[in-house]
Amino acid sequence: MAGRLLRLSTVGTALFTSSGFYLYNRPVDINDISLVRFGRAAATTAIISYDYFTSLRHVEHGTEEYWALKSKLHRRSAERLRDLCCANRGTFIKVGQHLGALDYLLPEEYTSTLRVLHSRAPQSSMEEIRQVLREDLGKELSDLFVTFEEKPQGAASLAQVHKAVLHDGRTVAVKVQHPKVQTQSSQDIVLMEVLLKMVHWVFPDFAFMWLVEEAKKNMPLELDFLNEGRNAEKVASMLGHFPFLKVPKIHWDLSTKRILTMDFAEGGQVNDRDYMRRHGINVNEISQNLGKMYSEMIFVHGFVHCDPHPGNVLVRRSAQSGQTEIVLLDHGLYQVLHPDFRMDYCSLWQALIKGDMKGVERHSRSLGAGDLYALFACVLTARSWTSVTAGISSTPVTHSEDVEIRTNAALYLPQISELLNRVPRQMLLLLKTNDLLRGIETTLQTRASASSFINMSRCCTRALARHQRSKAPWRTQRLQITLREWVSLWQISAYEMFLWVKGSMLGSWLSGLLTLLH
Repeated sequence: MAGRLLRLSTVGTALFTSSGFYLYNRPVDINDISLVRFGRAAATTAIISYDYFTSLRHVEHGTEEYWALKSKLHRRSAERLRDLCCANRGTFIKVGQHLGALDYLLPEEYTSTLRVLHSRAPQSSMEEIRQVLREDLGKELSDLFVTFEEKPQGAASLAQVHKAVLHDGRTVAVKVQHPKVQTQSSQDIVLMEVLLKMVHWVFPDFAFMWLVEEAKKNMPLELDFLNEGRNAEKVASMLGHFPFLKVPKIHWDLSTKRILTMDFAEGGQVNDRDYMRRHGINVNEISQNLGKMYSEMIFVHGFVHCDPHPGNVLVRRSAQSGQTEIVLLDHGLYQVLHPDFRMDYCSLWQALIKGDMKGVERHSRSLGAGDLYALFACVLTARSWTSVTAGISSTPVTHSEDVEIRTNAALYLPQISELLNRVPRQMLLLLKTNDLLRGIETTLQTRASASSFINMSRCCTRALARHQRSKAPWRTQRLQITLREWVSLWQISAYEMFLWVKGSMLGSWLSGLLTLLH
């Protein structure tokens, strides 16, 4: 036995010494070691869980003290989660950004704290960037580009973008994947799944497994930059009839799964009101055009860019035409909507706009909400049930309503968790997209504008008519559907004209004349 222990200790010492010598000669970032990442995530999860389990135990539910303590608890936990994401980087930051975008679904303490992760992404060193270029393109950086700016234009959770000039003089943006994120992402997703199952076992009301399911499905797609390039070309072709939309051209000869090279695009972020004011850009026009793009993507084509945070949507005034343009970037994450799901979604939005409560209930149930259809309508629109029943197109958004919605997000978190686990997976990215677009509209102060509902109504009408025509066996039926579609679109256009006249000087003049005659 003593001999075995001696041999075992000798082997162990040799392994320890050799691994120490290896690490000494090849420095390793401690944050890249799987055991460290797992230990950090497990410890943070345990601390947050224990905090929730004990902090409110001796406080009476529903009292002012209870809500004050719970708000502090949310904030404390969100800060711990943010620090974990910053330390573990990669997939953790990506999931944290996703959570930070879920306004009206999560308590405000979480969304406001996690939103900073968009500016806390890691940066790879220039040596690491050179290595990825060398491995994937087989050439040195100087052979590929005349100039290559070392400071990235922007760094995200999975990659960073550098400005460069090709040998033919063209300026391009080179998106290079962080070298370690590919190997770490699958391990991180398994780790998150294990930890979330443990939390759900301790707190049955916590049902956020959909986060892991979405990450499992979407992360491999987002890490394939060739897929991103194909998505960019598809959406550029699909929405080519919008002259205001610009999608940078892909340079396929300088693109791989880890590198994407495209034309460099200038512009200010879509939430930068100062930039728009300096360049004479109309915020209402931007908001309206953004609504047209997304209504077309969601309702008509069912191919949706699901990451419209401000860094991915630029605005500018064209030097050639002088017209306002929107530049759409980062095409890694798209959702393809099933036709039946898309039709139910179209019908639900039409019912919400009209204030048709029977339609809201029917189509919400078709989308899996069940008896939580009222909560689903509020989550989808970020409006109170009072506004939903009155018709969201005829009820302006107020500050008090916003406060009510955010308060209810904290109150009904278990029910919201259950709802998100009920609805089809396709709905989850749409909810995130809705929240990101709403955030842009809120910043531009164009939220719930009449033009956005008009664009949605127009696209829903076209999509439903196209679907009905595809199912109609007889030519006369198809003709009837087309005629109904034309009438509906004419009514929408007439209403749009009415609103324009009402809001113009002509409308004020007519109103004054009628008052005088009366």
